[in-house]
Amino acid sequence: MKVQGQCHCGAIRYEAEVQPGSMRICHCSDCQIMSGSAFRTNIAAPAETFRLLQGKPRHYVKTADSGAQRVTGFCEHCGTQLYATDPGTPKRYSLRVGTLAQRDQVGGPQTQIWTRRRVSWMPPLDGVDEVDGQP
Repeated sequence: MKVQGQCHCGAIRYEAEVQPGSMRICHCSDCQIMSGSAFRTNIAAPAETFRLLQGKPRHYVKTADSGAQRVTGFCEHCGTQLYATDPGTPKRYSLRVGTLAQRDQVGGPQTQIWTRRRVSWMPPLDGVDEVDGQP
């Protein structure tokens, strides 16, 4: 499915292909802090389908406790986080579902990851697979 996304102020726009029904919820501490919320919703897009249509994101390289690095793309004007990807030559982009124009059409979450970090007031979701860490 082709999707279009953009930051809040509209300075950055992109398009990509995603597989409907492949959305994930991440409950890790980094996603909580970086999103300013209790979790983050992501959907994967193969790198060969991701295309910037307007603007150029700023990048922040996040290094996990394991040493693994992720590059986060965001708008330098409004601060909207758009995606995360691998450093170097990306294989895929983890798109932030809230930035998609088609966020209601990509289907609900299929998996929750880092559930051991889920905030205590967030109940499990019926029918959504759970993984304690990173699959």
